[in-house]
Amino acid sequence: MTMNVTDAETSDQVLALVLSSLDDDKAEDIVSIDLRGRSSIADHMVICSGRSSRQVGAIAEKLTERLKEAFGRTCKIEGKDQGDWVLIDATDVIVHVFRPEVREFYQLEKMWMPTGAKV
Repeated sequence: MTMNVTDAETSDQVLALVLSSLDDDKAEDIVSIDLRGRSSIADHMVICSGRSSRQVGAIAEKLTERLKEAFGRTCKIEGKDQGDWVLIDATDVIVHVFRPEVREFYQLEKMWMPTGAKV
């Protein structure tokens, strides 16, 4: 799959909206990982935490609403009812919203960060 400038711009625009939305909703420990050239699943992965199951669900819900409003994207979303770990697939940006204990258990950052990077 080749990516043209328009794809990169769109990917970066979606990432910017994701990061802004997470910040607005008080998500904690937000980490953005550039996956371009490393994975075909997406261009970016964003991992963050919410303080409670309720906040995790609310962060995910608001993010999907904002993405639909800004880009007309209906995102795939998994895990919102449980609120421990919500996965939002915004096509070129994958977002994981965790409760802190669940995030610590799975440690996705360690799996995806470049070799030698500090988490």
